[in-house]
Amino acid sequence: MEWVVIISVLVMLVLSLLRVNVIIAIIAAAITAGLMSGLSMVESIDLFVSGMGGQSSTALSYILLGAFAVTISYTGITSLLVKFLIRVLTGKKTMLLLVIAGVACLSQNLIPVHIAFIPILIPPLLKLFDSMRLDRRAVAVALTFGLTTPYIMIPAGFGLLFHETIYNAMADSGLTVPMGDIALAMIIPGLGMVAGLFVAIFITYRKNRDAVEGAGGTGTLISEVDEQNVTFNRSHMLTILSILAAFVVQIVTTNLILGALAGLFCMFLFFVTPFKKGDQVISDGIKMMGFIAFVMLSASGFATVIQETGAVSTLVEISSNMLGDNKAVIAFVLLLVGLLITLGIGSSFGTVPILASLYVPICLAAGFSPLATTALIGTAGALGDAGSPASDSTLGPTAGLNADGNHNHIWDTVVPTFIHFNIPLFIFGWIAALVL
Repeated sequence: MEWVVIISVLVMLVLSLLRVNVIIAIIAAAITAGLMSGLSMVESIDLFVSGMGGQSSTALSYILLGAFAVTISYTGITSLLVKFLIRVLTGKKTMLLLVIAGVACLSQNLIPVHIAFIPILIPPLLKLFDSMRLDRRAVAVALTFGLTTPYIMIPAGFGLLFHETIYNAMADSGLTVPMGDIALAMIIPGLGMVAGLFVAIFITYRKNRDAVEGAGGTGTLISEVDEQNVTFNRSHMLTILSILAAFVVQIVTTNLILGALAGLFCMFLFFVTPFKKGDQVISDGIKMMGFIAFVMLSASGFATVIQETGAVSTLVEISSNMLGDNKAVIAFVLLLVGLLITLGIGSSFGTVPILASLYVPICLAAGFSPLATTALIGTAGALGDAGSPASDSTLGPTAGLNADGNHNHIWDTVVPTFIHFNIPLFIFGWIAALVL
């Protein structure tokens, strides 16, 4: 039973690396886990489908955010921003990558729209990337950094939700820590991601690289910068008001779906987007974000399969029985097990409650401090977002960078982010567990 998680995740990773569609890879991993646990193929699929509802809210919110992004792109307001970036940053690769990482950071804390900004901002910049011979893998790393690091370290926006998730999960497992201590515990792991970003920008991907035509198969939705002069107008002002409305509603209700609906409603109410284009907007939103939504649903199904079979608990229990009392070894193995679990599920928010229920008893028995225990749980959760094929923090960058079909999800996004974030995050999280 203890091998179920390991083998099923390996099935998913190997198939993904062989360029099998990630949804198919996740389904194959779920069937593998079910069969190894004594379920029939039909029972495995039924359990998988029953668990897909766990991410239905997230999937719907992403599709609606995609539709909202489409209405924004129709107004041409992004052309103003893109043209400004082109004028100021052409030829300045490092600065461009840092700006992209900075914008992505704002999407988590200050203006928590998560990945919805990517299909608005990135596709119009692809021609600039190609003309500068900028390595798109560096852009993917910059985007994933901004989508992950801020919520790990800063308790605002999605960061507040993440820290609350850790707090509640640990409390439910019998260990209560002050909310402020969670941010303190995540400083060292977060610094590991900062180091990974700098290595990617200044060392690994600093050389010129041409985009590989057709590397990502069929593109998503490509929008280009209008070559005509675009000036700020009334529609752009109303678009900004719609964005603010979506932002306020999302903050007040803490609900992405309501936020996206509010933005869409305002865009139609203000006649920025003609009402007759409603069907096209939703259709284009599905084109833009539908793949991500279905991957999230599939990952939720996979998570249900490995949870219901008891594979996760068995893996942690057997691992803990072999650990002894060496804290360094215990922390290393717990993070390794967490990495395996989160790579398959791909959601830090979704895996933290699972991890906390398993980690807290082990950490208390081994004498880890509350801060060290928090660091282990937070780091293990973040490992899933930083480098999993099923994570929205890797799927989002691919959705933007593959708008022209020239960016491969696994080899151009997942592998680079795994190398530059999962490895240092693992090392720095392990150090945090030992020094805190």
